[in-house]
Amino acid sequence: MGTGHFFWVIFYFASLCSASLANNAKINFREKEKKVLDQILGAGKYDARIRPSGINGTENLPTYVYVNMFLRSISKIDDYKMEYSVQLTFREQWTDERLKFDDIQGRLKYLTLTEANRVWMPDLFFSNEKEGHFHNIIMPNVYIRIFPNGSVLYSIRISLTLACPMNLKLYPLDRQICSLRMASYGWTTNDLVFLWKEGDPVQVVKNLHLPRFTLEKFLTDYCNSKTNTGEYSCLKVDLLFKREFSYYLIQIYIPCCMLVIVSWVSFWLDQGAVPARVSLGVTTLLTMATQTSGINASLPPVSYTKAIDVWTGVCLTFVFGALLEFALVNYASRSDMHKENMKKKRRDLEQASIDAASDLLDTDSNATFAMLRQCEVHMQAPKRPNCCKTWLSKFPTRSKRIDVISRITFPLVFALFNLVYWSTYLFREEEDETF
Repeated sequence: MGTGHFFWVIFYFASLCSASLANNAKINFREKEKKVLDQILGAGKYDARIRPSGINGTENLPTYVYVNMFLRSISKIDDYKMEYSVQLTFREQWTDERLKFDDIQGRLKYLTLTEANRVWMPDLFFSNEKEGHFHNIIMPNVYIRIFPNGSVLYSIRISLTLACPMNLKLYPLDRQICSLRMASYGWTTNDLVFLWKEGDPVQVVKNLHLPRFTLEKFLTDYCNSKTNTGEYSCLKVDLLFKREFSYYLIQIYIPCCMLVIVSWVSFWLDQGAVPARVSLGVTTLLTMATQTSGINASLPPVSYTKAIDVWTGVCLTFVFGALLEFALVNYASRSDMHKENMKKKRRDLEQASIDAASDLLDTDSNATFAMLRQCEVHMQAPKRPNCCKTWLSKFPTRSKRIDVISRITFPLVFALFNLVYWSTYLFREEEDETF
């Protein structure tokens, strides 16, 4: 056997021996973890029903629990039910002096548990929760880490549907503040205090996407509550959502403007086109009413007036006003025809009277009468020209004048309404932007 071959055989057996020793070391190390767990959590050594002591083992001080979370997604914000759904990774950290252990010269960084009932747990609950569930695919998304100094880290992934009372006075130009509240269910502040973890207690996923809202900012705060049984620790996160206006501009505001403008077409149709003007007015009125009912169907019935109610109400009034304008034109047209017939009859009677009188009067009397009429006309004071009356005199009938005035009045009033509406609600939106 050559020297080189002998060397490789020795190297192979040495590798096998080192691997076997490493595996044995790992097995021994895991055995030590098991022994440490049995030592600190064994029967008769640890009672999960007893609250940990306060700082430095002081019994009369409360246990401090530090909370932080990671917002993974916000799937839905429901205006009708006034709620929102969120998925988050929730973490709590506290110190339990009874769980201290030897870290074997720094080799044992922490112990891992999967059963939360083996250690004491804070009785935290979400006070504005409607529904919630844990995630168990493929394994339960929860872990507990126990550190050598007795510090316990509890982390879990949960999905929640939370109540979010909304003020819809500025809808859809509004901002909404939705809260996530966490409180102690049974322990008072004398026994248990929740605190936000220093640094960055709330993190939000970078690619957070909401269909109709934008998360502008969030704020952490405390919301301790006092009852007749004592004071309870409470934490809250306020999320400020801004509603995306582009969707409502395309789906509501522009179609409503178009319906109002279409209703003005009847002002340019002939007065005799009764079927066309009636069908146009009724169609736009029904379409506008359907649009309004569809908007209100997606919103809760509230006791106050919303910004969208003002818009749809005024647009509906303009469409209804255009229909009433045709009714007025139709009435004025019939009145004009009646007056024209009366004038024609009067002219016929006057002409007959003049013809009868001309037979009785001589030529000189007729000439004298004509001269007196001419002098009377010249003695009348000249009237100042009125631009509006001069312009309206181009339209002999009153019904035509109503149509012409409506062509100018309706667009001007609607433009003035738009100016007042947008300046009022946009200004109020900036004024109410307080957090």
